[in-house]
Amino acid sequence: MPRFGVLGPLTIEDPPGRRTTPRGDHQRALLAVLLLNANSSVPVDALVETLWPDTPPKSYSSNLHTYVSRLRARFEGLEIERDPHGYRLVVAPADLDLLSFREAAAAGKAAARAGDPAAAAGHYRRALAEWRGPVLSGLHLPRLDADVARLESERLAAFEDCVDAELSDGRHGELTGELQAMITEHPLRERLAAQLMIALHRAGRQADSLAVHRDLRATLVEELGVEPGAEVRRVHAAVLRGEDPVPSAKAAPIFPICQLPPDIADLAGRESEIAKLSELLGDGTGVPVAVVTGEPGAGKSTLAVATAHRLRRSFPDGQLFVPLAGASDPRDLSDVLGDLLRALGVTGPAIPDDVEARAAVYRGRLADRRVLVVLDDAASPEQVRALLPGTPGTAVLITSRRRLSGLAGADRLPLAPLSGAEAMTLLARLAGPDRVGAERADAERIAKACGNLPLALRIAGSRLAMRPGLPLGKLAGRLEDEVSRLDELQVSDLQVRGSIALSYQALSPAARRAFRLIGRCRTLDLPAWAVTTLIDDEGADEAIDELVEASLLEATGLDATGEQRFRVHDLVRVYATELGRERETRAERVATVAKVSDAALCLADTAARRLPRTVPMPLSDHDVPAQPLETELVERLLRDPGTWFSVERANLVSAVSSLCAVGWRRKALRILERLSAYLYLHSHYTDMRTSYETLRDAAREAEDRHIAVIADANLAVLLHVRGEYERAAEGYRACSKELAELGDLATRAWVETNLAHCLVGLGRAGESLHAATQAREMSTVEDSGTHARRAESAALHRLGKISEALEIDRRILAQARESADDRQLGVALQGLSWSLMLDGRQEEALATIEESVRVLRRTTAKSALAKSLRTQGAILAGAGRREGAVKAYENARRLAGALEERPRELSCTRAIAASWIGDGRADRAIPVLHRCLDEFRAMGGKPATGLTLHVLRRAYEAVGETEAAEAAGEEAKRLEVPHDANASTLVRLLLSLTEPAPA
Repeated sequence: MPRFGVLGPLTIEDPPGRRTTPRGDHQRALLAVLLLNANSSVPVDALVETLWPDTPPKSYSSNLHTYVSRLRARFEGLEIERDPHGYRLVVAPADLDLLSFREAAAAGKAAARAGDPAAAAGHYRRALAEWRGPVLSGLHLPRLDADVARLESERLAAFEDCVDAELSDGRHGELTGELQAMITEHPLRERLAAQLMIALHRAGRQADSLAVHRDLRATLVEELGVEPGAEVRRVHAAVLRGEDPVPSAKAAPIFPICQLPPDIADLAGRESEIAKLSELLGDGTGVPVAVVTGEPGAGKSTLAVATAHRLRRSFPDGQLFVPLAGASDPRDLSDVLGDLLRALGVTGPAIPDDVEARAAVYRGRLADRRVLVVLDDAASPEQVRALLPGTPGTAVLITSRRRLSGLAGADRLPLAPLSGAEAMTLLARLAGPDRVGAERADAERIAKACGNLPLALRIAGSRLAMRPGLPLGKLAGRLEDEVSRLDELQVSDLQVRGSIALSYQALSPAARRAFRLIGRCRTLDLPAWAVTTLIDDEGADEAIDELVEASLLEATGLDATGEQRFRVHDLVRVYATELGRERETRAERVATVAKVSDAALCLADTAARRLPRTVPMPLSDHDVPAQPLETELVERLLRDPGTWFSVERANLVSAVSSLCAVGWRRKALRILERLSAYLYLHSHYTDMRTSYETLRDAAREAEDRHIAVIADANLAVLLHVRGEYERAAEGYRACSKELAELGDLATRAWVETNLAHCLVGLGRAGESLHAATQAREMSTVEDSGTHARRAESAALHRLGKISEALEIDRRILAQARESADDRQLGVALQGLSWSLMLDGRQEEALATIEESVRVLRRTTAKSALAKSLRTQGAILAGAGRREGAVKAYENARRLAGALEERPRELSCTRAIAASWIGDGRADRAIPVLHRCLDEFRAMGGKPATGLTLHVLRRAYEAVGETEAAEAAGEEAKRLEVPHDANASTLVRLLLSLTEPAPA
């Protein structure tokens, strides 16, 4: 292994004593920065900025890798490691002059503390001998200027410490020349001046000693406008008195003392958290202990420092800040207590060797004081307990990635990511408010990709600040790519991946495995059953507890089914996914995801079969695996199937997308078919549409015709619900044709039935009856047959064949009563009531529809209830019960509006507007009726358009606009269909509402 030198020109000395240097400026620069940071990881960003200070080439990553490879090949035994942070050069202290210097200087300090100035001076002289000139002289690297300046300061401090040791050892005579040379180099260095004054005075040169003070004072006043400090003034006074001005030990720190780092200027949000901590720590009773916990990068230390600064007046004796390095390399408790005691004025032999004794002295120094102790990045309760003060008046603020559950009596504040508004505020402060305001949408994309995590936002904002011309959309696009997201979230020494890696590396092997497994699930809100199924191990509970304790998994409480929920931050999940890709085979990853998706499908299947099936599409029994979960757990989760669907709705929608992405389209379809039972029942049409579009697009890309056509058929159902009859009918016909080619008669029967209902709305009763009859003949299950018969009844109404419709509706009702299913019964009663009304049996119709409404109110079938209420309104209008009719229509409209069922909402609005005409408010009804007319025309619903024109004609007559009334009436007549009993009856009932109410 060669010996390297940076304390002077960059040198490499091979064992025979031959010196050499790397070829090429870039290799020399790379070696220099790695040596200056020996045994520490240097981020790739820092290396790139050093090698290419202006603009790095596009291939900088591969170039950097090449330079590292060449260095390894050039120098035998050179060890350069790649880790999550960057690159690290591993070198022994004896093989690098910088490390040898620091090792010898540390030995000098230790000897000085032990009271052996001669040994200390020897160590210091050995350290200074390592210096051959200015650091890396001859190598101009602007990126390293700060490091070079810091090393020069270390050299000067070591020289001053050496002089102190030699003065203490009585060796002043040989120091004067060396000190005078150093003063010439550093004319403002007061410590050097004081040392030279002491050496000269001891050598009997009092006048020269006083001249040094005079020259120093003149220089300080002229250049800085300040007087010499306390130490120089003390030495000067001693020389004037003729006394030996031996440098006194630094005066012990006295209270108040403040060790807090600077308060961050661009803190965004966190006001409620600061207020909460201030309340906990400032109550003045006992020794309050507050623990701020949270995932890596949540901003725990920033919050603690900000809070501590705001509490300084509450703790007038001071604030101690103790970095414990718990996430990386937890500090030894003895060393921590030693540093604290020295800060509190306990030095030398007064510091005990025993840890417990040091803790006792520490507590004694804080007794009866008002001091806030900030313990940053604690590793464990054991590391913290000895640092807790023992008397009231003090308070302790702890930050930790771990919950420190074993720390009794502590108040815990889990720190969540920033809110959306806070995230945007932070991004604006870093990248500039004008820039963020001008590209607001892209800024929001960046914040979302960062998961609103302060560390990630700070990195993203810093990158934008460094590159004013970088469009926010370009950075957002990079961050939205999960594969490269963590690569993008690093700048200088800030790195999200490295921050999370520290927490991961501290886990047990079992918890590490569990963490990687959780990363395979794209869902961020996880139920306990999914987590334990993923881990699939007897020790799953212990691993989960460890992940929660480490803030890599957050327990968010119980959901409505009584199941524990867990949350994992998106960036944490991305890191876990990275690890999984690196350490497990694809087969292992697939097997794990299959287990969880099987469990979800089986739960959804059981839940869907316990709900009323309202979506007019089949529920396939194919490809449903055996339930992997225990029966007792399944029954507890699905005690109320609707509740289970409501809590897992977002996860199941996400699962459909994820399964499509990995090519598991059939499983995605099976889950979506079952989820649709809930979504359609509660009119969550947006989720249905989005999921079926995702499934359709994936199937088309894979040329999977069958799944694509099933998705299209469901999308046509959603068009139908919204009243887009023409588009829906077109979609149904295309799907029916394709299903015929594929030989799927069961699904085709449903599609033809839906087409029949759609054609009724378009006023094509004959075509509707044909489609419905064809569907019934193709039906292989009772549900689709009943649905088809309802379509036949509706078509027969339009054809004036009421007796045939009545016969069909009576059979449907008989089957519904046998089923003991309230939803089926309520729907069947509604169908029969309208047939009775069309047949002139008004009293029977009224009794039947009232029973339908009562039955449906007991169910969750809101859409069916809205339909029955609308029918009730029409029948009550025919019975002359105007007030009840309007109330029924209003209730139906309210429900239909909430369910986004626009055709039904419009028909109810039309009826209510008709009642306004009878109330003398025709002028108010006219614009409302025109809006209804426009929408019905857009839908292509001829019967609905004709009905609306009849009511509009009556409104115009009421306000005396004869021509407009005649025009509306003539258009209505043109749209009339012979034998349409449904339309003629509805016209009569609606027009009855336009008559003035009886006195």
